[in-house]
Amino acid sequence: MSTNNRGDNDDFDLPAPEDAASTGAAADSGDWDERLKGLPRLLRYAKLIIDEADHIKERLIAEVDELCPQLPHNLAWATGRSLEAALALANELDRLAAAKNEPVLRGIADSIRLVSLPTPSTDEYFELHRRVGKALVQALQVGVRHADEELCSDLEAFTYGWAALPACTHVLPEMVSAASNAERLGYRMAEHRLIAAKAEIRRKWKEAEERRNTEKDEDRATTAEQQTEAAVDTVPEHHLVVARLSETEMKSPKLKEIIGPLKNVINAALPLVQTPPLHEARNALMFEFPYAMDVIDFALADLVGRTTVHVRPLLVVGDAGGGKSRFARRLGEVLGLHVWRTDASRSDGAMFGGTDRRWYSAEPCHPFLAVAQGRIANPLVLIDEVEKAATRSDYGRLWDCLLGFLEVETNCRYPDPALQTNLDLSKVSYIATANRLDPLPSPIRDRFRIVTFPKPTAKDLDALLPAVIADLAKERGLDQSWVTPLDGVEREAVAKHWPGGSVRRLRRVVEAVLRERDVHASRN
Repeated sequence: MSTNNRGDNDDFDLPAPEDAASTGAAADSGDWDERLKGLPRLLRYAKLIIDEADHIKERLIAEVDELCPQLPHNLAWATGRSLEAALALANELDRLAAAKNEPVLRGIADSIRLVSLPTPSTDEYFELHRRVGKALVQALQVGVRHADEELCSDLEAFTYGWAALPACTHVLPEMVSAASNAERLGYRMAEHRLIAAKAEIRRKWKEAEERRNTEKDEDRATTAEQQTEAAVDTVPEHHLVVARLSETEMKSPKLKEIIGPLKNVINAALPLVQTPPLHEARNALMFEFPYAMDVIDFALADLVGRTTVHVRPLLVVGDAGGGKSRFARRLGEVLGLHVWRTDASRSDGAMFGGTDRRWYSAEPCHPFLAVAQGRIANPLVLIDEVEKAATRSDYGRLWDCLLGFLEVETNCRYPDPALQTNLDLSKVSYIATANRLDPLPSPIRDRFRIVTFPKPTAKDLDALLPAVIADLAKERGLDQSWVTPLDGVEREAVAKHWPGGSVRRLRRVVEAVLRERDVHASRN
């Protein structure tokens, strides 16, 4: 028998490779696996059981024979392999370990009990299970410090599974060895903790992934916003950025429906219509409104010296039927502007000035809608019959709302309630028409340049007829050359029924004469 004196806790120290033979680490089965060489003997055999290695008992028999040659108890166990023989051999090794001060034999004895004890169904082997369990726990505490995590996990599950065997026999198969059930039970003990740990890892991974995606989105949004700002900041000559929104605001669900038809004019440099030759514009208007020469000159004088078209707020006042609304529209068209018409009698402050985005009917202000529809930064907004605007203040009076658009100080940074951003509407032109000034409050009168639109007289008939006939031909879809001027009789008929005044009445008279001409021509 070996005389190696190593102390009572020798089986828990990390043996050097050259000590393998003296501790019985190798017998007839060759060297231990490299991962197991640093482990206490009891844990080595536990790992062999976990790995379902072959010839585990034969290895133990060889180790005992090397340390205690020709030991009768070892020969009895090798021959019969019964539980009684195994326990008798373990007891004899314990006696020899105490007598000869050989702790290695005590470790082998516990290893024999480890591979031989059945699952404890009665109290018969309770103390033996307890002894092996205590030895496993002690070995685990001091012997796995340098082992890898996978090995530690396996041994930990086995050790605490063995310790729990006495309390869990009712859920384990009886015909299976205690060692096999210890492994099974150890993993079952940690099953829910493993599931929880995996779930926690997945949760943390998902949160980290979401953070990374959010950071990427923010970086992309910041980059896109910077690119947009850079592009917008470089505004070409005769262009203007009316509305600016960040990339985040553009993607806002609340603004999705509002922004949809307006995307082309947000964060975009829109062109400013340049002033056409004023003499050509004057001739075109004089052809249609020969009786309003002073009004034409007054309106066009505001554009002298301007590169782009911008007419300061103009209020055209005159009797009904004189052609005020048509003049305002034609002025915008001749100047090349998009014209947005608002009927003042059907508008209020909330409609014209925009509706807050909190409401389902949220809509930007009318001047910005005019910008979006014309895709220019300087459209003309025509407010027809402004004196007929509602005076109730339930939704805000149109007159009060107009003040912010007419002032230079405020129209360049108008706070749109739907988009919730400042709009630059400084280049929008406003022309209003009214039959009389009496109902209009003084703040409105102060902000408009007021001009009186005359009514044509009988003396203006010959100047008006070409424009009226051309307009009627256009309405019929005909070229003006297909409609010949009125002859003497037709002119006399028109003069007889139109003594001056309403241009609308003149159009109806001329239309009746032309219709009679067509009827007479078809009969012949």
